[in-house]
Amino acid sequence: MKAAEEIYQIGVNAYLWRATLDTLSFMPIKTADHNGGLILTEWKINPKDSNERTKVDIIILGKKLTADALKVTVHRQLREDSDWKDQSPRPGAAINIRNAILMQARLLRRDNAPT
Repeated sequence: MKAAEEIYQIGVNAYLWRATLDTLSFMPIKTADHNGGLILTEWKINPKDSNERTKVDIIILGKKLTADALKVTVHRQLREDSDWKDQSPRPGAAINIRNAILMQARLLRRDNAPT
């Protein structure tokens, strides 16, 4: 029988995983697979513009706490008449999300470091 810590280990960097969930907590989560490192959100309507919505896909690619361990894809749509049309994400949106996740992950690591 496996030890409890082996059964419940996640397959990606735990700090990046937690930081991603924290950073995206304002968006409804559609899928969160900790073994595969995949987090997908549902569409979120912009509170300042009900004709715009965004969703985010994040893949955590490994166990290192580095920028290249995160793949962030931002999807954006605008309502035209009664249909949603794909648009380019706002400039820097994916980079800003990635940087926020990395900052949060580093804070989590620091706060959990042995003293």
